[in-house]
Amino acid sequence: MLAAPPRGPSIPRCLFENEIEATPVAAVRELAVQKFVYDFAEGNKDLKDLLGGKGANLAEMTNLGLPVPPGFTITTDACRHYLRHGTTPDGLDAEVTSHLAVIEKAIGRVLGDPADPLLVSVRSGSKFSMPGMMDTILNIGLSDDSVRGLAKQAGDDRFAWDSYRRLIQMFGKTVLGIGGEHFEHALDSAKKARGAASDTGLDADDLRNLTHSYKEIVREQAGRDFPQDPREQLDLAIRAVFNSWNADRAVLYRRQERIPADLGTAVNVVAMVFGNLGDDSGTGVGFTRDPGTGARGVYGDYLQNAQGEDVVAGIRNTVPLQDLEHLDKASYDELMSIMATLEGHYRDLCDIEFTIERGKLWMLQTRVGKRTAAAAFRIAAELADEGLIDMDEALTRVTGAELVRLMFPTFDTSANVARITVGVSASPGAAVGHAVFDSARAVELAAAGEAAILVRRETNPDDLNGMIAAKGVLTSRGGKTSHAAVVARGMGKPCVCGAEQLDVDIAARKFTAPGGITIAEGDVISIDGTSGEVYLGEVAVVPSAVVRYFEGELSPGSGEDGELIRAVRRIMTHADARRRLGVLANADNSPDAARARRFGAEGIGLVRTEHMFLGERRQLIEDLILAETDADRQRALAALETLQTGDFAEILTAMDGLPVTIRTIDPPLHEFLPDLTDLSVRVALEGDKATAREKRVLGEVRRMHEQNPMLGLRGVRLDLVIPGLFSMQVRAIAHASAQLKRAGKDPRAEIETPLVAAVQEMEVARGLTEKVLREVEAETGVHLNIPIGTMIEVPRGALTADSIAASAEFFSFGTNDLTQMTWGFSRDDVEAAFFAKYLQLGIFSVSPFETIDREGVGQLIELAVRKGRAARPGLVIGVCGEHGGDPDSVHFFHEVGLDNVSCSPFRVPVARLEAGRAAVAASGSDTR
Repeated sequence: MLAAPPRGPSIPRCLFENEIEATPVAAVRELAVQKFVYDFAEGNKDLKDLLGGKGANLAEMTNLGLPVPPGFTITTDACRHYLRHGTTPDGLDAEVTSHLAVIEKAIGRVLGDPADPLLVSVRSGSKFSMPGMMDTILNIGLSDDSVRGLAKQAGDDRFAWDSYRRLIQMFGKTVLGIGGEHFEHALDSAKKARGAASDTGLDADDLRNLTHSYKEIVREQAGRDFPQDPREQLDLAIRAVFNSWNADRAVLYRRQERIPADLGTAVNVVAMVFGNLGDDSGTGVGFTRDPGTGARGVYGDYLQNAQGEDVVAGIRNTVPLQDLEHLDKASYDELMSIMATLEGHYRDLCDIEFTIERGKLWMLQTRVGKRTAAAAFRIAAELADEGLIDMDEALTRVTGAELVRLMFPTFDTSANVARITVGVSASPGAAVGHAVFDSARAVELAAAGEAAILVRRETNPDDLNGMIAAKGVLTSRGGKTSHAAVVARGMGKPCVCGAEQLDVDIAARKFTAPGGITIAEGDVISIDGTSGEVYLGEVAVVPSAVVRYFEGELSPGSGEDGELIRAVRRIMTHADARRRLGVLANADNSPDAARARRFGAEGIGLVRTEHMFLGERRQLIEDLILAETDADRQRALAALETLQTGDFAEILTAMDGLPVTIRTIDPPLHEFLPDLTDLSVRVALEGDKATAREKRVLGEVRRMHEQNPMLGLRGVRLDLVIPGLFSMQVRAIAHASAQLKRAGKDPRAEIETPLVAAVQEMEVARGLTEKVLREVEAETGVHLNIPIGTMIEVPRGALTADSIAASAEFFSFGTNDLTQMTWGFSRDDVEAAFFAKYLQLGIFSVSPFETIDREGVGQLIELAVRKGRAARPGLVIGVCGEHGGDPDSVHFFHEVGLDNVSCSPFRVPVARLEAGRAAVAASGSDTR
């Protein structure tokens, strides 16, 4: 019996991927129901928590009357029990025996019978699709005795020995932990001896000898013989699949996809059907629509005389699924009918796996298929057009992350580019990087901040690290359903597969392209996952079609991207109609403000005025700080005010009629002065030659130098300590507003005081603001209605929100600073220092600077909202940190009752989409 997983420290073990703790619901179910095995006829597609996605969908197809081989599913409850205790639950073996007997009766064969053996596959299947991450073992039940019976019954010695060698290879790798390279070397040697290009070129004697070689590998590497007892094979395979939930690649994939660690996997035991019985047999994968573009049609791969793993592994190049019509029209017609049934039943793109055994079609799997971002939008819109779903559900079928992918730049091939070859367009997008030939090197380059393209003959689950680290993936084998294609598509990463003209030499770390072009490791290449094209060197990029649509340059229905743009427009229009949250933008100049408006922003939620003092203007701030007389100070302030008035007038004009929240200067003041070390060295080297100004500047820099400037003289503290600076900014805002009003425009400025921690700070700042506004009204004769609010970015500000609300007409959460101060670390200092380790340990599932920390920062926000509105009913509250454009965070902000979110202009469409999705989810309309 395998040992139990090691126990961790006394902190909650759910933080660690190598420990599985049952959820309370699962724990209750385990105690209440002692049933761990379900026949396919007992389940349905809604039981994914219990039966995993594969088992639930096999059950659903069985109930639909589709041709599914007999089988049963061992539940995720059993897996969790095994991973907690190191033993299978009591009664599981007996249940397996009982359900195995049902399969044997249905098939008319007995597992491992020497004369006519039943063979079964053992496959993993978690609630969420994890392609290639966990283990599968085919042909369980073959032994030295039963292989002869299989050969006799099939009338094909080659088939029997091919099946046996596959079992030993998969069993050796998965169950016994033997490195796959041992079996691959033996297979390569057999092919070389025969002069065969692939395994299909080996005859029965070759495969018999290869099987003996594989058994020797097992004996040498595992210290035991390959088990001949078919029930021992089955029991060990089931335990191996349980253990594969915690395999390194599965853990890494779950972290990448944010799949909970405590779900466990179900195990599916299915009667084997064989696609490697000759040319009237085969295996394939199909999609009811193109997973790359979303277009309707027949999409997939088929491989004659092969078992299913051959297709997804990409070890032999497949033919398009359409070719099956000419190879076996009866099976093709039946398959098309079944795929139509499944799409109508699931109301979505379906991904199916099938085998044809001597002309008989069998369905091995279906699931709602992974798809590219473009396909997601197009399929959702078209399913709504077809009446299969409504627009609320269409909105739930797409995500902000997918919209971001559609907004990434694409290659500009109008210039002179050197195309190397064309492969299969497996996952769209443009990627440029250094060619690397193993995952470790891709990880190294990514850690050094360099881009890599992972180049392989074909990828396998062990390449997951490199696929995550690389900007894109290029393989010389495999099609749209290969491991590389499926995983890259799930990640939204560009991928070109099946570039057959490339001779990839992993050992020499190079590949050779047509015309003798050789690309060595480190050379730069560009891959286009949309067209399948591969280019030498770096190719320039241009804005994507979706960005050009948001910019107003493209209209729906025009050009080759017309259907995609039509789908994006339709879904975005519905999102805008459904959302409650307003969507604003962070913009510091008029071009950014104008772009934000084109992208659908309803105003500016944050103008960071400190960004206006960079470059040549920095000297004016230095002059202000170093002013020795009131006259010097006033000259500096007057020059700054003139510039600021122009800045604010431009932004208010770009957003005419929409609110513009202008934050007064926030960063540490010393940032506008020379570096202390550099200045000290320069003055010291100059000695007596140093000017009086240089010496005075050095004195001021020393006086203002702070050990921790993020917690020093900044925000409202600057407003109250540096004479004239705050009033100058307020005056500039007021004059800009008055000028525009006199010109017939509708400026809607709002003044925001940052970093308020005490109501007394807000009261003083408000008093200064109102004084200046009254003065400008008197000067200009223009009435100014400018709200005065604050940015909540200090925990104390959130905790005392009720008192602060008495002096603030609006709140805006600065979640970047609020996160830093709540966690007690500086983003600039710690992300590179230890965030990777924290993610690895499970302390973070994602950086709290990317997605709002609901348990910590989120509680402060909830408290501030509640207290602020209790003190001032109708208080307008928003968020202006970059969390405002993060999809998960937008849902949180909707839930806690914020009025608006503000983010960078590029993220405005994402926030609009997610705000709509959040409203639909809150209304209970999400039926997925």
